[in-house]
Amino acid sequence: MSIRRTLATLALGLCGALAAVPALAQQTTRIVVPFAAGGGTDQYVRLLAAELGKHGMQVIVENKPGASGIVAADHVARARPDGLTVLMTSMSILVTNTVLYDKLPYDPVKDFASVSQIAYQPAILVGRPDLPYKNIQEMVAYAKAHPGKINRGSPGASILTNLAPLAFEQQVGIRTMHIPFNGDTPGLQALLGGQTDVHGTSITGPLPHIKAGKMVVLGVMDSKRLPQVPDAPTFKEQGYDIEALLAYALSVPAATPKDVIERLNRAVNQVIADPDFVVRARAMGMEPRGGTPQELNRFIKTESERWLPLLQSLNLPRQGQ
Repeated sequence: MSIRRTLATLALGLCGALAAVPALAQQTTRIVVPFAAGGGTDQYVRLLAAELGKHGMQVIVENKPGASGIVAADHVARARPDGLTVLMTSMSILVTNTVLYDKLPYDPVKDFASVSQIAYQPAILVGRPDLPYKNIQEMVAYAKAHPGKINRGSPGASILTNLAPLAFEQQVGIRTMHIPFNGDTPGLQALLGGQTDVHGTSITGPLPHIKAGKMVVLGVMDSKRLPQVPDAPTFKEQGYDIEALLAYALSVPAATPKDVIERLNRAVNQVIADPDFVVRARAMGMEPRGGTPQELNRFIKTESERWLPLLQSLNLPRQGQ
């Protein structure tokens, strides 16, 4: 092959590689949410997507609930690594699913690249207002007097809003009947309909129902009370030493080019730092938190070291995939 032809071939290959890295502003980016539409996480991601749209990006939100985030994670892991398919991820997808499932269709470490954290909030336990207990202390007393009588819902088996209450139950010596749902919205609807008694969640989804008097916060898993429900006591105030913060982040397929990740990271952090966005996010119970991909990687490592030994000690039944 002549030198001229060789150079032409290399040039074509380079053009092809550059064409595979689209400008985020010129194509539609899909943020895949692993929960049903309408839940607290979905609401926040849609707010973020709308603000990214104001900053020149074309963003849509796609809901793919199912199997504690596995459906969405598998979908994004197999997507083209061009930065246009983004996973709204959580510690269940990246950490705790490895404890509850014998075989995952994705590898939490090898199949994803970190983009940025986007928010956090504490786990809470809410209940129906007609129950004979109005806080965690009273619920524990009731559960001990009536074993197996409390039905507890959650957005998914391996999600922290199930695992943290489960760890708490082990700690205080009670047991509830766990009923997992494909996201927060169906779980909260079941609570409103009387199919469940309590529900592990965050403040965003149930907040309108709490304000309407249709739900009550039994306890907040944080060191401080939530400003949205200042009358709701923390678990610590009620004598139980447990904290559980739900962290939300964005990830992309592992082979996504670094420059694409960097552009997406800058766009997300620009929105998260906007004071107006922060006010709107906090109004729905979210605390915006950005950062670099490296900071997200360190956070994932820290959370893994915290939760995995605890969950493994619970000897939870593993599920197949």
